[in-house]
Amino acid sequence: MRSRLRVTADEVPFSVMHSFHYRDGELFCEEVRLAQAAEEFGTPLYLYSAATILDHYHRLDRALHEIDHLISYAVKANSNGAILKLLSNAGAGFDIVSGGELFRVLRAGGDPGRCTFAGVGKTPEEMGYALEQRVYCLNVESEGELERIEEIADAKNIRAPVALRINPDVQAHTHEYVSTGSEENKFGITLADAPRLYARAAQMRHIDLRGVQMHIGSQITAAAPFAEAIRKVTPLARELKEKYGIEFLSIGGGLGIVYERSIASGERAWWAEGHQLSIQEYADAILPELRGLGLRILLEPGRLLVGNAGVLLTRVLYLKESGRKRFAVVDAGMNDLIRPALYGSYHEIVPVEQPSTEQRSEIDIVGPVCESGDFLARDREMPPVAAGDLLAVMSTGAYGFTMASNYNSRLLPAEALVDGNCVRLIRRRQTWQDLVCGETDC
Repeated sequence: MRSRLRVTADEVPFSVMHSFHYRDGELFCEEVRLAQAAEEFGTPLYLYSAATILDHYHRLDRALHEIDHLISYAVKANSNGAILKLLSNAGAGFDIVSGGELFRVLRAGGDPGRCTFAGVGKTPEEMGYALEQRVYCLNVESEGELERIEEIADAKNIRAPVALRINPDVQAHTHEYVSTGSEENKFGITLADAPRLYARAAQMRHIDLRGVQMHIGSQITAAAPFAEAIRKVTPLARELKEKYGIEFLSIGGGLGIVYERSIASGERAWWAEGHQLSIQEYADAILPELRGLGLRILLEPGRLLVGNAGVLLTRVLYLKESGRKRFAVVDAGMNDLIRPALYGSYHEIVPVEQPSTEQRSEIDIVGPVCESGDFLARDREMPPVAAGDLLAVMSTGAYGFTMASNYNSRLLPAEALVDGNCVRLIRRRQTWQDLVCGETDC
């Protein structure tokens, strides 16, 4: 019998909806047993739900139906080609931050004319590549970058479409490492400097002013910062439309997802309560500021689309005790998922075999990397676990594999995509030979 883990969209925050559920005592993704995927592809394994990704994309698209808009997926969240192809086929554009991300989008069949190129440190080679591929826009972060784009476009005898990224100086109330919209951050151009730089750009022979862009941060769980930033930038957008005929306003991404209590057994609640921002609350907050603006609105969600769509499967290697501490040593480490070590991030961790008891006790879930910071959870209340058990680290579809590394010369994990009752490998596990590929003899 299937546990009651799926509820209507009106009952839970938008960002928690996903296709992971217990059935007959086992954790499923859509119609696939997670244990089956682990048996077929091994662990550690990143596994994603196609249905969840598309569901989140279409929900956001429908919520903004009354305004002209384009959802530009933030590739940095999860850049696997199969996911890019899935979103491209659904109609998404792409927010890219490197030449490599543009290459990935093109390889997956994405349209460069629906790509915006962001980032504070684009190299001349990357900008030249983007212009040659005819991206929709380059988002300019500094006066020096604007000058360099003009030089590159001049040398290629083409015109470069640009938007200036505006820093609205809004506190996003998120982790300091993912806050991007205050004057203390490295991103963007101040509102005070923007009119002068737009006027200068308008005089450049090889620059086309296409829009204005902003982004205030990531994993934001309140509507007020989004609305405040839009209110601060829309007067400038109206002025730029009148003076220079710009086409779009990009309002960035950053809408947070549920990480705590994303899934649980039996009839227990499975979403974080009381503090998560629903998609409707987000839309209600921003739409009044955008109606009647007469510009296309670009959005740049990443985590929102893929975060809850992925899990990291890991197997318990050993149990150990040290004084009063208990540890479960698993085969996934900080090189596979760095967010807990880097940000102190919380990820729900659940057994793939549904617990038969409500009993819980504290345990640290730690990896094999030679660092004391190599942990997935500390002092976590968990049901009984044993060596050999499979665990699912939830909500790892965003900034999981994309931030993985070969630290300790550990192999990068495999990735798999579930679509209904089918699961397929979308990235093979590295081999030891892959570790030294590209190295030269001493």
